[in-house]
Amino acid sequence: MKKFLFALAAIAVAIVGLGTHKVSADTDAAWDKPVATLGSSLTSSQQQGVINTLTSAAGTGSSYDTLTVNGSTLVKYLNPSGESFTSTSGVWSSALVQKTSSGGINVKIVDYNGTNNITTITANQYRNAAITAGVTNANIYITSPVSIDGSGALAGVYAAFAANGSTLNQSQVTAAQDEVNTLSDITQANKDKDGYTDKQLNNAVAGIKKQMATDSNNGQQTLSSNQIGNIVDSELKNNNLGTIINNNQRTQIINLMVKIQNSGALKSSGFKQQASDLANSIQSSAKGLFDKIKSSVDGADSSWWSSLWQSIVSFFTNIYNWILSLF
Repeated sequence: MKKFLFALAAIAVAIVGLGTHKVSADTDAAWDKPVATLGSSLTSSQQQGVINTLTSAAGTGSSYDTLTVNGSTLVKYLNPSGESFTSTSGVWSSALVQKTSSGGINVKIVDYNGTNNITTITANQYRNAAITAGVTNANIYITSPVSIDGSGALAGVYAAFAANGSTLNQSQVTAAQDEVNTLSDITQANKDKDGYTDKQLNNAVAGIKKQMATDSNNGQQTLSSNQIGNIVDSELKNNNLGTIINNNQRTQIINLMVKIQNSGALKSSGFKQQASDLANSIQSSAKGLFDKIKSSVDGADSSWWSSLWQSIVSFFTNIYNWILSLF
């Protein structure tokens, strides 16, 4: 009888284990259907227009699930970073999220009736934020029928993952929202400066994340602020931003990277690879720009070494001439 009860208990444990495994989502697996996240402030006609715009861009036809993003969604995902949304806040920006099993994170901001109405967050800022939040391998399409910053669509991305059983770490989501705010502010402050583009900044940030993951052994070791600062300086220089990003903005980036490290993002599976894929994608999308930057950086390094060598030669020449003058 005891053996029978023991066997029965073992079977029960196994069943519970199987059930738990089934509920726990595989974060690297593709979803059966994409998810359309629709802002709660959309009128009926705007809602249909958003769906048509997003599904047309993604080529999904009528095969998709939907969820509504409202003020409470913004409060849940974005307020922990210091935002001040309320349950009655309006939401217009919307997204279509296709979870894939490979291919990295791809974001396209889609014009609504011929106009880009996402005024603040850029596609690459969405991509960097998604990496920090722990999103892996997804195609994300974003649009809005009215001019808006795009926060609703970002919250919708997080909600879409939660709806599919992949609840993201809130500390990482908070760090991701801090990242969006920081990068958006820096881009706004420098948008009219010669030699600056949002692509350069986001490429630098992706490179910083990749190097931080490498130097920390994927988050197993904690990097000091000085170590992170050195990585930031190196990537800003590599993207020709060393003389454009001011000291205050540099400090903001360093503080952001400390928050990202503290959130546990570096330990996330695929973080390093997703950051590397993002950097490669940004560079490929603007090859002419980054070829020019590389040439400029290499030329500056060559000029610096040449100047140093000339200084050394001049120093010893002066010493030699001084010695000769003694005789």
